[in-house]
Amino acid sequence: MPDEEDNAVNNGVDTTTDHVVTRLYGEPFDSGFAQAERLHLAADLAAAVAVYEELLTLAESIEDSPDVRFLRAHLLADLTSVHLAATDLAGAEDTNKRSRALLDDIASAPMGPRGRQLWLEVLLRTLIAGADLLRRTGRLDEALACLDEAAVRLPEFDDPDGLRTSELGLNRVHLLMDRGEWGAAEDQASALLSTTPTTAVETVPRLLVALGLICSSTGRFDPAEDYFARAEDRFRVIGDIGGERTLLAHRAYAAMHQGELHLAERLFAEASAFFEGQRWYGDLAVCEQARAFLAGRRGDALGAEELLAASLSRFERLGASIAAADTMLLGAQHAYDRGDIEEMKRLAQEARDVYQEREVYERCAQVDLMLARTLEDNLHRTDHGGHERESIDTALSFALPAALALEAARYDFATAHARSQWLELADEAMQLVFRLVMRRQDQGLLFELAEHRCAGASLALDRTPPAAEPVEDPASVFPSAAMKSYAHHEHAEGAMTLGGVAAEAAASVGLRVAPPPKVRMAAQSGPGRVALQEYIAAAEFRYHRRIAHEEAVPFWITDDLTSRPVVQIRLADAGDLFMTWTWAGGARGFGTGQGPRDEVDQAVRELTDALPGAGDGAEGMRRAFDEGALAQQGSERRLARTLAEALWPEQLTAQIRQVAERAGRPLVRIQPSPRVAQVPWELLAVDDGTDVRLIDLADVVTTAPASLRPRKPAPAPAQNTGTGPVVLVLDPRVPGFRADSPLGSVLGPPGSDPELLSLVRARLDAGAVVPSVATPVEAFRRTDLDRDWLSGVLRRGARRLMYVGHVSGAPVEGGQSEDGALHLCCDAGASGLAEPLRTHRPLSAKDLLLGSLPLRADGEPGALIWPAPPRVALIGCESGGDLRFAESFGLATAMLYNGAELVTATRWVLPTSFAFHRLARLPESVRPLSEAIVAVDTAHEDEDPVRSLGGWQREQLDRWRADGRIEHSPLLWAAMTCVVV
Repeated sequence: MPDEEDNAVNNGVDTTTDHVVTRLYGEPFDSGFAQAERLHLAADLAAAVAVYEELLTLAESIEDSPDVRFLRAHLLADLTSVHLAATDLAGAEDTNKRSRALLDDIASAPMGPRGRQLWLEVLLRTLIAGADLLRRTGRLDEALACLDEAAVRLPEFDDPDGLRTSELGLNRVHLLMDRGEWGAAEDQASALLSTTPTTAVETVPRLLVALGLICSSTGRFDPAEDYFARAEDRFRVIGDIGGERTLLAHRAYAAMHQGELHLAERLFAEASAFFEGQRWYGDLAVCEQARAFLAGRRGDALGAEELLAASLSRFERLGASIAAADTMLLGAQHAYDRGDIEEMKRLAQEARDVYQEREVYERCAQVDLMLARTLEDNLHRTDHGGHERESIDTALSFALPAALALEAARYDFATAHARSQWLELADEAMQLVFRLVMRRQDQGLLFELAEHRCAGASLALDRTPPAAEPVEDPASVFPSAAMKSYAHHEHAEGAMTLGGVAAEAAASVGLRVAPPPKVRMAAQSGPGRVALQEYIAAAEFRYHRRIAHEEAVPFWITDDLTSRPVVQIRLADAGDLFMTWTWAGGARGFGTGQGPRDEVDQAVRELTDALPGAGDGAEGMRRAFDEGALAQQGSERRLARTLAEALWPEQLTAQIRQVAERAGRPLVRIQPSPRVAQVPWELLAVDDGTDVRLIDLADVVTTAPASLRPRKPAPAPAQNTGTGPVVLVLDPRVPGFRADSPLGSVLGPPGSDPELLSLVRARLDAGAVVPSVATPVEAFRRTDLDRDWLSGVLRRGARRLMYVGHVSGAPVEGGQSEDGALHLCCDAGASGLAEPLRTHRPLSAKDLLLGSLPLRADGEPGALIWPAPPRVALIGCESGGDLRFAESFGLATAMLYNGAELVTATRWVLPTSFAFHRLARLPESVRPLSEAIVAVDTAHEDEDPVRSLGGWQREQLDRWRADGRIEHSPLLWAAMTCVVV
């Protein structure tokens, strides 16, 4: 073995200087290793191979001994790395096998401690290189077994800085990416990046590249470019020219999926020229595959065919079976485009056979979606006559299970933002399904689709990330370049410890969710059909992915709704807007509706223009008062009619009238889709030619996803709406913010509002109130109402909670509804999950849901820390904005999850009474917000709060019709809605 006194771990030059040579074997070997390493970094791989082969020839001429065999194994291990960088997979397989045989041969030879460590290091590198080789040739299970073998050996190796641990972790990330397990890959890569030491100068940029590929493959292009830019800086520092040049292809891939096709073509062409010059044929084949797709998009069928043939030939010569199958899949699409159906079927089936054999199930789903799209296209092109129903059924049998698997892939991601971006990619597949269902004219299947989509993701409170097998983006047949990401330096160094702190950090990032519950299509418990049951079973069998939680819930619980007729309405976005409705409570009937995308989007834009924007501050509120449609009678009526024409079926209005005439005012329970979650349904002018509004005909309540019903409700003190105190949190002082600041007073100076003083007095006269006050004025602008206080009073039991104060909504484009927050009296030192603002930490919906679970090993879920009373009022800006998100885990729904039966919240930013005084020049004696607060308080004391609040809203509408005064405009009162599950 090499000199026991030498450093037996470092096997190359110091990458920050070109002249330091590690002394291991003596000359010319030590200088030869250093020279080959420099050539490797400079991307001169042919020259590096020549140096290693010359050294290997020299080593083979030396008298055989364990030391000489180890030297040869070391040279072969380094040569394997260069072959892998050049995508010479056959050469890499040969040198890797020879290196491993030599290492096994000397495993029992006498070695000192340092010699043993060097042997272990080269063995680990050989195992990891073997895993990478197997991964690139599509043998993913064998690759995983190789990495597992390396992990078993790792504890024997003295790796104080975690360098080899990092290398092993990076290769696991690449394997996860090749399987399409984007969520798990992102978790592991993020944890690796946070724990990799600064000395791992070659591992860090490759981790950044991996994260960039993950983001670009899941629709997050801005963070992807940030990762690529950081990686480029690191590659430049260490002089890794090859690493820099491969970024061209990665950026081209991102540009292509952003729709910047000209930029993508230019970057792919530039990358191709470099790869061809360096003879990196695997990377060249990836570029040719992408360029074929782009050529097809611009109508160059001949150029696309030539590039496809070149790409497929290269992949087949390299033995890269999965990559070759990707090219076959793209070729199948081109065959269909030119009308060669038989060739399309042949290529698609061959590709699917490879994916199935290699257990790359997301690719199987991609093939099925492509076949379903071609079947739909064929239905448009040709008359299927009496076989049309059969053709549609065949298309659905492909499309629906694959679309379900694609949507379910989001549960692998740790953050709601990543999941929301993934859903945008998945949307085209579900639009295809809805189009097929509508063509089939199958109301029953449309009902089941709506129920499944509206059931909502389930909250996952455990710290263990779910198993992941995401499905690829179906928006394009072109496969993801990230599935074939190559790490050109197999001996890259770094550190990872996915255990302890790092593992905990990876598991607790964001709000984890799980699949929705199965929805039983009977109203109550007991056996019965589950929505989409055969399609869910097919998806779980074909793609090995959990689609729905085993627990089944009724599509709606009607135990407490028998006193009057009720109609449950579900809305689902899938390009167009789809509606289903079902009657209960003494009425029978059902129906479906469809709103064309353009009409719905236009109506929603007009509504948005009328509302004060959450991010626009005072200017947004001024615009809503001065120009907004809700502030003038005529424009408000036109908007109400526009919304009704786009969103509301006349057939449903007729049914509501018939029920009302026979059995009294019905209750409309409506679960909006994210696109229409801000719509004030009460205002809809549902009769053409008259000013009859929906609220004139019915009471309206908003329903949240069924997944928000806690499966294991938190034990709460015995309480009902008739006992226990009322908890009043009225305009609490936010630390660090003056009364006239953005988080200042919303109700004005304490004692200045007689209506609110009367409200507190009425509650004091009626029973217990917390906080305990001697006079009503003491209930306002308190400084002691923090999260710990709130936890204490709620744990002791309460019948109601009323919060009036600031609410910070989360941006919809961020996808993370759980970032919405209340502003209590908590200082920055309070324990919580939201970032402090100055000297104050908000109480977020994530806090209410997760509690202290992410913060302590013995943490408790939020439902135990803040158990919600039966009725909760959250009167603040957009406190009910949860349903605008694909995943509804904001403040209102968090209260429902924690035990509330009903939450009154707001759909948009509320104007304060001060805003009415300043912008509409109302006298100070007119306080519209105070009137609304009193109305909500009165409703929550009523046996039927929905009926009570609806009655007040009808009074406000009548006043608005009669006098058109701004204080009666829907700008304030139509924002209020009751939310139930």
